[in-house]
Amino acid sequence: MSGLPRQRKNVTLLEIMPYSAISFSVFRLNLLFVALSLLLVGCKAPVVAPLATAEANGTAPQATPSREGSLPILFLVGDSTVHNTAPGIVGWGDVIGCYFDPAKIKVENHARPGRSSRTFQTQGWWAQILAEARPTDFVIIQLGHNDSSPINDTNRSRGTIPGIGEESTNIVNGLTHQSETVHTYGWYLRQFIADARAKGMTPILCTPVSRLPSQGKELDTTRYAAWSRELAGRENVPLIDLNSLVLARWDGKTPDEIKTNYFTPKDNTHFNRAGAELNAACVVEGLRRSTNCTLTEFLLKEPTAAVSP
Repeated sequence: MSGLPRQRKNVTLLEIMPYSAISFSVFRLNLLFVALSLLLVGCKAPVVAPLATAEANGTAPQATPSREGSLPILFLVGDSTVHNTAPGIVGWGDVIGCYFDPAKIKVENHARPGRSSRTFQTQGWWAQILAEARPTDFVIIQLGHNDSSPINDTNRSRGTIPGIGEESTNIVNGLTHQSETVHTYGWYLRQFIADARAKGMTPILCTPVSRLPSQGKELDTTRYAAWSRELAGRENVPLIDLNSLVLARWDGKTPDEIKTNYFTPKDNTHFNRAGAELNAACVVEGLRRSTNCTLTEFLLKEPTAAVSP
C-alpha cells in the first residue's frame, strides 16, 4: 500500500522457462514454443511485481545510533498514510512538524510505506528507533491499513491475525523462507508499547485514518480503529482517535466530495496535500483532547505553516 508507481522490466526467455530436468529435445521444443508465443503477442514483456511490493518487503539497515543534541524526539511509526514520497501523495507525518516547537522537541517520521504492525517489527524498522530512543522521547504508532493482508504468501506476507488476543500461528514465510510465529494485531501493538516503556519512552496509539467511505460497506480500518481503542484502554496509554476525528470532519460531505478534496486520484487510501494536512490537524486535536499525555506541552499555539481547515 505504499502508492509507488509500477515498474516494468524486460525478461529473458530463460527467466520464464520451466526448470524441469527433462530431456534436451523437450527443452528445445519449449524454447521454440515460448519464442513463438512472444512473437504472437507482440513480444510484450510480462508485468513484474510493482515497485511498491519490493519496497514494502525491504528490511531496515543495521541500526547505527548517531543521535546528536539533547532535545527529546517524537518518533512516528506508521505506513504510507503517515509517510509517502510518491508523486501527488502525502502522509500526515510529513506535514505535522509545523505544530511542534522546534526549540523544544524534534519530530522524526520513521513511517514506512507498505508496513503492517508485524512487518514494521520483523523487518527491523522498530529496532532502529529503539536504538536511538531515550527516556524523554515519545512515539506515536498508527498501523493497521496493511494488517488485513494475507498472513503468508510470496508477495508481501505482512498480515496479522485479526483481534487483540493471544492467538498465534506458525508458518514458513513465503518471502523469507524462514519459520515465523505470527500473532494478532493487538499482540504487535502491545510489543510496541512494552518496548517503548522499557526504553522510558511515552507510547501513544493512533487509530488508523479511514479509507474513503463507501455506501453499505464496512471499511477494514473501522475494525482496526476499534481494536486500537480497546487496547489503549487496557494498556493505559494515550490514544489519538484519528479515525473518528477525520470522519467527523468529513461529515456532511459526499464520498465524491471527500475523494476530490482529500484523496489522491490513484486510490481510496492515500491522501493529497490537503488530506494530509487535515489528518495532521486531527492528530493534534486528538493530542489536545488527551488528559494523560505530556506531549501536548511541546505543541505551538498555532502551526508555523498554513494547513487545510
